Amino acid sequence: MSAATTRRRLDIKSFLANNGALVGLVVLCLALWAATPRFLTGPNLLNVGIQVSTIAVMAFGLTFVIVAAGIDLSVGSVAALSAMVSAYWVGDLALPGAWSIVVGLAVGALCGLVTGVMSAYGKLPTFIASLAMLTIVRGLTLVISDGRPIPTSDSVAFLGSSLGPVPMPIVVMVVTGLIAAFVLNRTVVGKNAFAVGGNIEAARLSGIPVKRVLVTVFVISGLFAGLAGMLLAGRLESAQPTLATGYELDAIAATVIGGASLAGGVGRITGTLIGALVLAVIRNGLNLLSVSSFWQQVVIGVVIALAVGFDVLRRKNVRH
Repeated sequence: MSAATTRRRLDIKSFLANNGALVGLVVLCLALWAATPRFLTGPNLLNVGIQVSTIAVMAFGLTFVIVAAGIDLSVGSVAALSAMVSAYWVGDLALPGAWSIVVGLAVGALCGLVTGVMSAYGKLPTFIASLAMLTIVRGLTLVISDGRPIPTSDSVAFLGSSLGPVPMPIVVMVVTGLIAAFVLNRTVVGKNAFAVGGNIEAARLSGIPVKRVLVTVFVISGLFAGLAGMLLAGRLESAQPTLATGYELDAIAATVIGGASLAGGVGRITGTLIGALVLAVIRNGLNLLSVSSFWQQVVIGVVIALAVGFDVLRRKNVRH
């Protein structure tokens, strides 16, 4: 075998290792196009974009936590509380609706701050800290709402409308994705998150404020979760106490499918977006093919298991 052939095979192997989710998404789209001509139509693709927007925005923030070798199970509940407080601000308190988005974002950031402090300074594992926050926040959502939906403000409802022919959720997803990619790849916050996730002890010895980094990534995760909650509430035109239930699992799956490592130190916003698209396309395609929602859960579970298994094998290869 010539050196050129060997090099070409190594290049192909490296491309597939780094862009497996993208290749899988393309293959998946082609397969669904062959299975049902309705898949690659304008209205359906816009529908996929709207469906993926909430999970993608939530997963963008979660990527920071996973890169720093943490996990945040509370993002779905934080999204619900942010949307609920935002709606309660206008509906029950009769306060200015223009501030409702700011209030929702602040609630998300505050939840992330509390989780980060519990983990960084309280020495709780991120799994336990975020699990506790999941329960607390969902309970607060039910207390505030008294178990009833609350109409959103016009500002939040605008997030669920359209900007010309393009739905606003897609616009928000693209803008937040660009911001998240810039922060993760081009700022000290992102570089420190990679350092902490790659080797926390080495990061500490290098003078990186590890505790502050952990708190910061959880605040970012909460901020994006708050925005995701208001995106979903804007589409429904109401904040509901059961909003975004189970969305944390899809957000985690999107980051892992997109190439982020649960061991930390690896992750890309573009990969997270692709992972979210993979999940949305699978669900959309199965709906078009009239597959039972029960079987859809089975398929999604298999995809998540394969993605995590691939991550484990990749880390073993790197280690050896």
